[in-house]
Amino acid sequence: MFRFEMESRKAQYTRLRECSIFVGTWNVNGQPPPPSLSTWLSCDPEPPILYAIGFQELDLSKEAFLFSDSPREAEWERAVVTSTHPGAKYRTLALIRLVGIQLIVLIQTDHYGFVKDVAYDTCGTGILGKMGNKGGVAIRIRLYDTTLCFVNSHLAAHQDEVQRRNQDFRDITDRINFRKPPQTIKEHDQVYWLGDLNYRLDRLTHEEVKRLLILKEMPNILRYDQLGMEQSSGRVFEGYTENEITFQPTYKYDLNTDKFDSSEKARAPAWCDRILYRGKGMHQMVYRSHMEYRMSDHKPVSALFRSEIAVIDETKQKKVQEEVFKLMDKLENEILPQVTVDQTEVLFGLVKFKEPVAREIIVANTGQVPVEFNFVKKINEESYCKEWLRITPNCGSIEPGEKCDIRFEVNLEQHLGKFDDILVLHLENGKDIFISVSGDCLRSCFTTSIAVLCRCSLPILLMSPEQLRLAESQQSLVLYSVPRELWLMVDYLYRNGLKNKDLFESTALHDDIIKIRDWLDNGSLNPILDNVSAVAECLLLFLQHTKDPVVPYYQTDKCAMCANFAMCQSMVLQLPDLHRNVFLYICMFLKELLKHSTENGTDVKMLATIFGNIMLRNPKDKKDRPQVARGKVTFLQFFLDNDISGLIMPKQ
Repeated sequence: MFRFEMESRKAQYTRLRECSIFVGTWNVNGQPPPPSLSTWLSCDPEPPILYAIGFQELDLSKEAFLFSDSPREAEWERAVVTSTHPGAKYRTLALIRLVGIQLIVLIQTDHYGFVKDVAYDTCGTGILGKMGNKGGVAIRIRLYDTTLCFVNSHLAAHQDEVQRRNQDFRDITDRINFRKPPQTIKEHDQVYWLGDLNYRLDRLTHEEVKRLLILKEMPNILRYDQLGMEQSSGRVFEGYTENEITFQPTYKYDLNTDKFDSSEKARAPAWCDRILYRGKGMHQMVYRSHMEYRMSDHKPVSALFRSEIAVIDETKQKKVQEEVFKLMDKLENEILPQVTVDQTEVLFGLVKFKEPVAREIIVANTGQVPVEFNFVKKINEESYCKEWLRITPNCGSIEPGEKCDIRFEVNLEQHLGKFDDILVLHLENGKDIFISVSGDCLRSCFTTSIAVLCRCSLPILLMSPEQLRLAESQQSLVLYSVPRELWLMVDYLYRNGLKNKDLFESTALHDDIIKIRDWLDNGSLNPILDNVSAVAECLLLFLQHTKDPVVPYYQTDKCAMCANFAMCQSMVLQLPDLHRNVFLYICMFLKELLKHSTENGTDVKMLATIFGNIMLRNPKDKKDRPQVARGKVTFLQFFLDNDISGLIMPKQ
């Protein structure tokens, strides 16, 4: 209630101050930094109060997809710090990196003491919907009394992947969570979104774009800009503003030149690198590219803002606080917070694997005083809700006569049968309200054990309860040496995907993943969805989420410590028979894939990195030490580098 009263009287003790904010983005194509970035970061006469600088493709090494350390992080941080405006001194507020996506926020030292609530989060949207080859990172701060959120993203590539880019944007928006209010991106007073958004131009060829640029017909080119069209249709970046583009396309250039792509692909020039914003009191002064940087196939972009920041007058604030304290003393025993909840039992019905289901409740303040609420942990529990449930917002405040919609989202990645939880909604200075959530989990081959699937004579959803009971108790016969579903996916990829470029590095639309899941779980006379990228991602999902991992948990660390191929072979021979079959079957497929590396661009290190981390996975609550993570990759690499034909036989 105190915070509500202070917030409602904010105008009495705050004033607006104009602050200059420099936002920059650059896809650096895995290159080390140039000697100086000054003509980019210090190109304005006056020094900005704050910098937010984002990079994409900071590190393109194969290890970067799995391991967190990268020398490029320190190199580019140093390049930024040493190239800030000479007219002021700066301190780093925060730096966050997800593989090749890095964001650094700096502020003038004179203002450093007026920053608080610094937080950051990452969201991978790449392989398996979470790895960091694509995705976003975000940093939020409270500058004086205004909350600012900076988001740096690298969205899905390729001309025709518009839907995937839109999905990446939604995933980042939904999944970035700063844990404490304001939790989500859109709850902040001001949001600055920058990055390689990868939107291209539709219906224009390379030569047509060049011709129109020579004729200075920029508006006619931008009519075909995918981002502009998608935003106008309300499919992406709703509520965001982008200033007029007056600079040359930022992609794709021949390295070390200002010439557009002259390769055989001759990609049409496009404005892949963008800066958008949303919020009050934000005034963008300039929007530009920096053509003098030629080391990458992208050009850096920057925007300068004059943003209104609320500054607290401490003398006036103390006076208002005294008034509020007096009011609180008077009301403390007279009025208690009162709310109504439209439902205290939230039913989710049948929920499927990797298909989130959401429900909402309405909490209305029916009392005379503001209400502050939050969900609290129960005794002996680590969190206020189960891992499969997400609550947004999980805390907040409601003024008298107002209401708050609280969203509950269930996303199942393991088979739970029936699922339920009791949530405690706590009202400050008031009572606790108990809310139950429950539902049923539909079985899927993706979350069933290898041993059970090898005993299933039918697709998993066509099996009778008795057939499943016999399979789960291992009383029925083993019918397949590897799960039928695994064979179907590998067989499709063997026939259709061996020559596909970057087979296990590109991502698929969520709808296509769902279609393949349903095809595998229900069975069908129709062929599997003809989408190589989607089937490849489903294969990874299958191996990642089977009830028991390919290499059992108790053997994972031992495998990661193997120093030579003989030790690795010995460990594989100790695997349960069906698990050994799956491990060797995947290895044989990957070796076939490597035979076509000239066409598909794969290499041993990349495949070992991706599949080693999945087939030798950990329980959710365990994280690898760096040497163990590398050991998993090395373990699988031994099998991809050596002859394993002697292991492809029944165990004697």
